[in-house]
Amino acid sequence: TKNERYQIYSLRKARHSPSEIARLLGRHPATIGRELRRNAGLRGYRPGQAQKLSAGRRREASKARKVTDDVRRQIECLLRQDLSPQQVVDYLKRHCGVSLHHETVYQLIYVDKASGGSLYAHLRIASKPYRKRYGSYDRRGKIKNRIGIDKRPAVVDQRIRIGDWEGDTVIGKGRSGVLLTMVERKTLYTVIVRLMRKKSDLLTQAAITHMAHLKDRIKTITFDNGLEFSGHEAIAKGLDTDIYFANPYASWERGINENTNGLIRQYFPKGTDFNRVTDEEVQFVMSRLNSRPRATRGGRSPNELFLGRRDDLLAA
Repeated sequence: TKNERYQIYSLRKARHSPSEIARLLGRHPATIGRELRRNAGLRGYRPGQAQKLSAGRRREASKARKVTDDVRRQIECLLRQDLSPQQVVDYLKRHCGVSLHHETVYQLIYVDKASGGSLYAHLRIASKPYRKRYGSYDRRGKIKNRIGIDKRPAVVDQRIRIGDWEGDTVIGKGRSGVLLTMVERKTLYTVIVRLMRKKSDLLTQAAITHMAHLKDRIKTITFDNGLEFSGHEAIAKGLDTDIYFANPYASWERGINENTNGLIRQYFPKGTDFNRVTDEEVQFVMSRLNSRPRATRGGRSPNELFLGRRDDLLAA
């Protein structure tokens, strides 16, 4: 600042070294050294002259403008596909060679909102309230012949192979319609199936039917403890896999599935009647999630990791 430059001038006249000046002003020694080199004239360092030189450079500097009109259009295209600002940044860096900070994307969203735009509506803002679980016991019925997660192979926790899945349900309005959600732990590839009712026989048949084409890529499945999974033995036989159950009220043991269900709620918020939702709408959400680049997977999408298929989101 101008005031600091006058202090530097006075301290230099008093024969203080640049490191001493840095300590007295609370600046890094390199900052003081750079100031003395860049803004000294023929008669040495003078504060008035230093201020003019600095202001001149600032006025004449040509900053690289990263957010061009083309980049702005790409950002808007990706946001409208429900990518988060961080996912937008990761995608642009990997596929377009454009390096931005996610805060830049947020600022574009805020400007767009102030001018009446709708980009902000694509941000994920819903979250689950936390509820205490201690002091309670499991009031639900018991699932016959269930195998607990403590018997599950340790390799599943490492997420080093494709084939370990987590399964759960998303309940609709009035507890009638329901979504069966299956998520592969390593790649985050997601399968979503709509059911008319939360019944064990319906879920069992749907799980076998919709996962059969992936049978050779299913090694284990870890389910929630809902009674809708009572047909787990038939699912295990139909898909030739091993099925385990998380501990009651231990949602973190299926954290990937829980997080995915939260993403699904962006499209189907609480109170949605799944009996009024079409299979095409469910397929659309499944496609969106599987083509979305994930920061936890190096900016790669589940399609890319599970199917080996790259998604060109800007062409969508």
